[in-house]
Formats: sequence, C-alpha cells, structure tokens
Amino acid sequence: MSIFKELKQQYFIGGVVEKLIYWNVLLFAIPYVLVGILSLFSIKLDFITYISLSSNSLELLWKPWSLFTYSFFHSDFLHILFNLIIFHFVSRFFLTFFTQKQLLSLYLLGGAFAGLVYITSYLIFSALQDNQLLIGASGAVMAILFAVATFSPNMQIRLLLIGNVKMWHIAVFYLIVDLISLSSNNVGGHLAHLGGALFGYLFSLQIKKGIDITKSFTSFMDYVVNLFKSRKSKPFKMVHKNKASNQITNKKVVNNLSSSQKQIDTILDKISKSGYDSLTKVEKDFLFRAGK
Repeated sequence: MSIFKELKQQYFIGGVVEKLIYWNVLLFAIPYVLVGILSLFSIKLDFITYISLSSNSLELLWKPWSLFTYSFFHSDFLHILFNLIIFHFVSRFFLTFFTQKQLLSLYLLGGAFAGLVYITSYLIFSALQDNQLLIGASGAVMAILFAVATFSPNMQIRLLLIGNVKMWHIAVFYLIVDLISLSSNNVGGHLAHLGGALFGYLFSLQIKKGIDITKSFTSFMDYVVNLFKSRKSKPFKMVHKNKASNQITNKKVVNNLSSSQKQIDTILDKISKSGYDSLTKVEKDFLFRAGK
C-alpha cells in the first residue's frame, strides 16, 4: 500500500483533530514547494501577502478571508511543530467535555477573535508599527487550551520529567510567557495569543451558564455543508418496477448494507482496542473503499 493511500485512510478514519493537523501540514508544505519550483524559472510568488492577516485594518476589506486563513499557515518548521503538538495535546482533553463540531468552531472563531485583537491593538497602541503580517495557529490553540482550563481547571495532567500538574497550571504558564513577551519585537503576535485565550475563557464561562457562543457559527457551517452536498447529489428519478421484484431487490440491498456495516463496526472496534496498525491489508482496503 502506498504512503499516499495510507495517509488518505488515516485522514478518513480520523476526527476533527486529525483533519485540522493534516490541513495545517499540507498548507504549510505545498506553498513552499510551489515557491521553490517557481524560483527555478525566476518567478516570485508572494503567497504570504494573500493568506496572512495584516495589522493594517484596511487590508481586511479586500482580503476578508485572511481572518481565518492565517490560522492554517506557519512561518517555519519549528513554528508549526510546536503549535501542532500543543493543539493535539489540549484537543484530547477538550473532546472529553465537548463535541468535535464545537472544537472546529472554537478553532476557527478563536483564531478569528485573536486576529481582531491583533488588528485592534495596532489601532490603539501608537508604539506598534503598521503593516505587520500575522500567521500561525497559536491564537486558535490558546482558545482551546483556555477553554479546557476554564471548564475543568483542576484536571490532573502528568507531564514527562515534571509529574502531575493541573490544567490551570499549564494555562497560567502560557499566559505568563505571553505577558512577559509583550516587551519583545512580536508584540502584536503575543496580544493575539492573549485574544485567543480570552475567547476560550469566555466560551467555557458561557457554557457553564448553558450558552454555547459557537452554536450559530456551527449551524452556519452545517448549512453550508448540507447545501454543498445537496448540489452534488443526483436528481431523483421515479422508476416504475414490479412490486414483488422491487421488494426482493430492496431486501438484498438492506442485507448487503447490514453486512457491510457490521464489518465496518468490527474493524472500528479493532482500531479502538489495538490501533490502526493492527488491521490487515484486506481490512484497510475494505475500510478505504467504504469511505469513498
């Protein structure tokens, strides 16, 4: 089985966390590969300008998508590696209390809110220089971290070489790091981190009151996805068939679907117990075909 096929299967069986990691890695790698190829022909491609969030609020008028796209791109390998490690770590705890849809909505909205804080800070503080660019998932990751730390601050976490700590200890550590870093050259970036942390805090604070501030956005995404699916679906055609023959055909279809579903359930149970690597090649191929 090719590496590409294996990765495709992993993407198919993975949840929102795995899919967001895949997208971050792809959107980090592909542009740099493309820039490298084009440079051989002396062609320059300044893609960062189009996907990054500018500190100049006027630029948001002609590239409003940058409020979301900047959270999927990173400046270098260490930048994306650090963000994705923390994201994978805190997301596991987030999904203990919340749904995958809420995770996706918080990632997008937390990043967008962090971006708005970033732009606003340049409008308020005259000491900050204009025309700076922001990229990275740090604001979105901070939103998820602080959502967990606010909802369950005393959750015990065991860290290598450190031992047991509470979730709020980790959140406060990153908060202090960003506050200290406000004296660095990347002031706007650290203010964006704090903006993401604030959004995560507000999310859990409202959840405890029975209010989900991401609900409207989640409903909007569901509407867009369903609209896209309905356009892809084929128009319904009425076909008149013999009733007895139709009943036999329907019974066969139901039996086949039931058998396939049982096999899928068995494979998924095996994955949950022993991991994806425990599957045989036949089982992996079957799961891959079922996902098409």
